[in-house]
Amino acid sequence: MEPDEVLISVDPSLRGTGVSVLQRSAGKIRCLHFDVVKNPPKLSVAGCLLEIHARVQSIIVQFSPHVMAIESVIYVQSFATAITLGSARGAALLAAAQKGLQIYEYAPRRVKKAVVGHGAAQKSQVAFMVRSMLGLTTTPPPDAADAIAVGLAHFQSTASPLKSRSLLK
Repeated sequence: MEPDEVLISVDPSLRGTGVSVLQRSAGKIRCLHFDVVKNPPKLSVAGCLLEIHARVQSIIVQFSPHVMAIESVIYVQSFATAITLGSARGAALLAAAQKGLQIYEYAPRRVKKAVVGHGAAQKSQVAFMVRSMLGLTTTPPPDAADAIAVGLAHFQSTASPLKSRSLLK
């Protein structure tokens, strides 16, 4: 029998980072936790990064995952937006690295394709599908649903012989 696998998955954003914890046991996936790190507009960038780091680290301590799955950098037209998103990713990645987690990244289109069946799915479609796939009683907020989808993409990827690329081994 395969051991239980627990992972934390993250959809990074400065003002609304989605976080989830998923468990795969005997081939069945359960959502143990989901949340959104909501940072108010008046909070400085540094304050937002500290909050993302602290919340992700707290969830890691609470659930003891061994792996993080995170959405990879997306194409944006603004350098400022790219830097801000990269900073939010960095805060979450640092929390995982400090706890020794293996880190895997997944492109947004790959995540949507894994959950919805096509890479151009809308946020509402992703939320509907993660609720349906996991038998949740409520639909997660969009950012949390995206984080759950990242975790599902990871489990789908690691169930096949074509493994995703790990950032840390």
